[in-house]
Order: sequence, then structure tokens, then C-alpha cells
Amino acid sequence: MNDYQDILHLPHHESQTHPRMSMTERAAQFSPFAALSGYDDAVEETERLTETFRERSEEEESRLNEITASLIRQMEQHPGFHPEVRIEYFEPDERKEGGAYRMREGQLRFIDPVAGTLEFTDRTKIRLDLLRSLEEKMIKASKAITDCGA
Repeated sequence: MNDYQDILHLPHHESQTHPRMSMTERAAQFSPFAALSGYDDAVEETERLTETFRERSEEEESRLNEITASLIRQMEQHPGFHPEVRIEYFEPDERKEGGAYRMREGQLRFIDPVAGTLEFTDRTKIRLDLLRSLEEKMIKASKAITDCGA
């Protein structure tokens, strides 16, 4: 015999003070939740890899100094000339030790050896001590010198 026979067929109770919940709202009560807020972000940050900065060799340092000096001379001799270059530089990570090596191409606006920066025509500045390589794109550069009236 069933102990609940007497209430089995009674109408479902409807509250007079609380409106009936939608199925979505009821389901949300039982959905998983993050017991430790920020934990997933912390794990993700820990898993994110960074590279270490590689010191330049004397040969690399000398080559970069030669190219930098050559570009400074060209820009001084031809005002308004903005040589096209390709660089590889280290970008330090803002949140953890290390960073990433990036490539960038564009026209140089200015090289400031005192401040230790080079600046592109879009005003982006890169520290000279973070350069890994600096390459002048000769074809466009020689055409640009000719266009400047040299």
C-alpha cells in the first residue's frame, strides 16, 4: 500500500506571494558555480608562456650600432626622409617575468640615441636596448632619398 495515496492527486500548490519561476530560472539554481572566483583566470595566467630576453652578442651589438648610425646620418642629410625598416624587438610582459619577441615594419620618424629610443611615423616608440635586429629596406629607402631631391 502507498503511504501517499491521500495527497497524490491534490492540485499543485501555487504561492500567493511569489510568482512561479520559469524553467530557466529554476535551472540556474542548480548550475555549476565558481567556488573560487578568479581561480580559472589565475590558472590560465600561469599556463601562459613567456620568452626570456636574450642578451645580444658583441657582433650583434656592433651591427645594430652601425645600422643605427647609418640611419641617423641618412635622416640628418635628407630632412623629411623616413626610412622603411624591419625590426625584431623584445616586448616585456606586464604581468609576469619574461615577454615576447615581436616583428615590426614601418617608417622611422626619429632615432634618439640619448633617450635610447627609435620612433616610427605612427609615434610608436621602441627602446633601442630591446632591439634584436634592425634591417633597412634598401629598395624603398633609396627611392625615398631620390624622391626627397637627393
